[in-house]
Amino acid sequence: MRIAFLNWRDSTHPEGGGAEHYAETVCRGLVARGHTVTLYCAAHGDAPASETVEGVHVRRQGGRLGVYAASTRALRADERAHGRYDVVVDVQNGVPFLSVLSTRSPVVSLIHHVHREQWPVVFGPVSARIGWLIESRLSPRAYRGRQYVAVSERTREELAGLGVDEQHIAVIHNGTDEPVALGTARRPDPTIVVLGRLVPHKRVEHAIDVLARLRPTTPGLRLRVIGQGWWHDEIAAHAEQSGMADDVDLLGFVEDGVKHAELAGAWLALAPSVKEGWGLCVVEAASHGVPTIAYTNAGGLSESIVHQRTGVLVDDLDEMTHEVARLLADHEAREEMGAHARDYARQFTWSGTVGAWERLLLHTARGKAPVAMTDAQSLTVRG
Repeated sequence: MRIAFLNWRDSTHPEGGGAEHYAETVCRGLVARGHTVTLYCAAHGDAPASETVEGVHVRRQGGRLGVYAASTRALRADERAHGRYDVVVDVQNGVPFLSVLSTRSPVVSLIHHVHREQWPVVFGPVSARIGWLIESRLSPRAYRGRQYVAVSERTREELAGLGVDEQHIAVIHNGTDEPVALGTARRPDPTIVVLGRLVPHKRVEHAIDVLARLRPTTPGLRLRVIGQGWWHDEIAAHAEQSGMADDVDLLGFVEDGVKHAELAGAWLALAPSVKEGWGLCVVEAASHGVPTIAYTNAGGLSESIVHQRTGVLVDDLDEMTHEVARLLADHEAREEMGAHARDYARQFTWSGTVGAWERLLLHTARGKAPVAMTDAQSLTVRG
């Protein structure tokens, strides 16, 4: 198949994160299975406008908002020059590309999570209302009758609440990167880790607040934050204002080997985000036997964490603080939970994710009706 992916950013973008890792891993996996894949995404810095990375053709054009029109123009131009794609994957990160208006190729809408809670966190009241109107009203109408993909059952439920036909939504989970065999032991001092982009809705400040509450009674306690983003200075300022600047390590972007070493050395992980589609950070920590504590009503985190088995789901900051204190003090409970987390993470493989996508895209490219499957298990490659 010739496949197009429209994604807001790619992983080389300074604000790239889990959604970009998901898209690129699927793209590379499809290329490895013999398909031709083009990824359309935003331009940034000195990144070339066009290049081929691990077999994936990457086309960068447009900025934060201009990427939508620029990518669909490039899509139309490429289809005029080389013929229609067999299928187009339109990744909606709050704002849709509306590729259904630009191509006659079958379109699949991939949605990691619904942004109801994020709009007012990141934007002012007027922009937030406009954004939510586009996401909740315009988009479901534009993609009505098309195949949807969600990355968790929670996202599928939320899409259905917006009026999307639940029988048109397949669920294809994230995979888990194979953990690097580093032989890294847990740090001798109690260590909490947060992994993710530094943006407001990730609420890294809550992890700092937990640290501030527990540091007086937990000698040596540290917080290590892995990730970069435009909210870095605000997080650093919050650590300073909380008196925790000396106990918080903002590590920024790190290479994969360093990331795995940091996760393997942590005692606990926190995911205080407002909303996640799945929670790639959770299963990455779990692959090293590190349980995560997150909020119950944060979308897919209630699925990537099995409550009180692979991690803990809490309702507020007070409860998060209590559970962190409990698990830091109980080595046996923490290690048992970590072992269950590691076993759970092993169920989610990128090869399984890519295989599910291949089956679903072949199904869609043949003009067949949208389906509701978990990981597209019952679809066959034969046709």
